[in-house]
Amino acid sequence: MSSEKMVVTPWEVSGALDYDKLVKEFGVSRIDEKLHKRIVKLAGEDHPWLRRGIFFAHTNLDKVLDAIEKGEPVWLYTGRAPSGPVHLGHVVPWLFTKWLQDRLGLRLLFQVPDEEKYLFKDTTLEEAKQWTEDNLLDIVAMGFDPERTKIIVDTKHADLMYSLAVQVAKRTTASQAKALFGLKPEDNVGKYFYSCMQSVPCFLPTELEGKPTPTLIPCAIDQDVHFRLTRDVAPKLGYPKPSTILCRFLPALSSDGKMSSSGEQVIAMSDDAKAVRKKIMKYAFSGGKDTVEEHRKHGGDPDADVAYQWLTFFEPDDAKLADVRRRYERGDLLSGELKQLLVDAIVPFIEEHQRRKSDARGKTHQYLIR
Repeated sequence: MSSEKMVVTPWEVSGALDYDKLVKEFGVSRIDEKLHKRIVKLAGEDHPWLRRGIFFAHTNLDKVLDAIEKGEPVWLYTGRAPSGPVHLGHVVPWLFTKWLQDRLGLRLLFQVPDEEKYLFKDTTLEEAKQWTEDNLLDIVAMGFDPERTKIIVDTKHADLMYSLAVQVAKRTTASQAKALFGLKPEDNVGKYFYSCMQSVPCFLPTELEGKPTPTLIPCAIDQDVHFRLTRDVAPKLGYPKPSTILCRFLPALSSDGKMSSSGEQVIAMSDDAKAVRKKIMKYAFSGGKDTVEEHRKHGGDPDADVAYQWLTFFEPDDAKLADVRRRYERGDLLSGELKQLLVDAIVPFIEEHQRRKSDARGKTHQYLIR
């Protein structure tokens, strides 16, 4: 595993991750037992990602739960910056967003900031447009309620967003943006303004509802920095501060950090079963011993094993997951067998997504905000 210094920004995650340190540095709070129970009571069921601490931190979550308990409107907000195929790490916040929508009956704004990779990477606007069209199919394939879901594409819906974005921009200094996002004087000015566009979906629900309406943002912890800026600006503009519910990263197959969006180790939602199995078998870091004999005698370390870590995301049955852990620690389950269990858990999910994505063709217009 990597011993590199931890780096966590919206555009780069690397090194040995320390979530306790991130909670402190980012100024967020752990989801405690009281908040967990409130979510379960409102949802009518628990979620394994809450039980297992995958969604583990938040900002202002208690305020959102207060509003839901009072029967007041609350909107969800999540997003995707298109630059390539959607992969498994991308869909983790989306799956939890869908669960919240289904269980709590919430409306959702799904932002597609199609200008992000053009401003921050080497993607052209034409490439971004092509990936936007493809990724929109992935978003629709998730099964969000079309009656309660609105997708906004930044360049397509700039007329809807720009007025709010400039209000945010006027109240944001270049030094703030530089400090929060690590921007440099030689960076293009679009990078500075981009963060203002990220704030807009936090405020649109208030405009659409005609009264102050809080937003809840399920996302990985690296994205919370966008909403630190928003939380500072919101009261100045008369809007509720947005809330976040934050998850851990789906680990990279062979190292610390989150799974990259490019390279041979990415498991894309477009991969076939053969490719998924090959990548897991070849790249997933093992917590097992060097030989079968040693493993049988001493057992493996599930906390160091990427296949087991991934199963904590994709195996919903707590009893089955606990059994896998015991068998691996005892040496009854070999590393290759553990990897195969992961393949068996992931492949049906990806294949079902591909069927739903094929069915989504011609339906994306139903979700685009008007």
